[in-house]
Parts: sequence; structure tokens; C-alpha cells
Amino acid sequence: MKPTTLTNKNARKFPFVDYHYQTSTLGNFTGRCATSSKSKSLRDISRDYFDKESNYDFLSDAAVFGTLIATAAVPIVLGVNAVIELCRALPF
Repeated sequence: MKPTTLTNKNARKFPFVDYHYQTSTLGNFTGRCATSSKSKSLRDISRDYFDKESNYDFLSDAAVFGTLIATAAVPIVLGVNAVIELCRALPF
């Protein structure tokens, strides 16, 4: 048996659209940068970050990076060693 839906047969299927909608205008907006406020540039923000905050995390980041490099280097060295031994075992 099919389930019956509890909908009103006289209900509209699409939402009502207001066709008389008008957007608001931005009076004197020109799209230029605001030069009256003293804002920092991206260079100043990054310089402040590297001067103050990056020095605290450098040693821990360097240790994690070294660990990742060592972990990645071990399988590569073992793979190269296996290829060398395979080349020695094959008769040419």
C-alpha cells in the first residue's frame, strides 16, 4: 500500500516572489580604498608576526620537521638499497 501524504491540495507549489523589489543604493560609494584610516599592510602584519610570535615555535617546528624528514628518508633509502641488490642479483 502506498503511503499518503498530508498536504493541502490547494497550497501553492512555489514561494511567492516580490517582483517590485528594489535594491538599496550606496550614495557616494566609489569603490576606492579608504585612505583616511591608518590600517596596517600585509607586510606590516607579517613582520609583526615574525618578529614576536614565530620565535617561540621555531624549535618545536624544526624538531617536527626533522622527524618527518627522517621518517620519510628511511623507506626511500631502503627502497634504493633493494633496487641496487635486485640489479646485482639479475644476470646481465
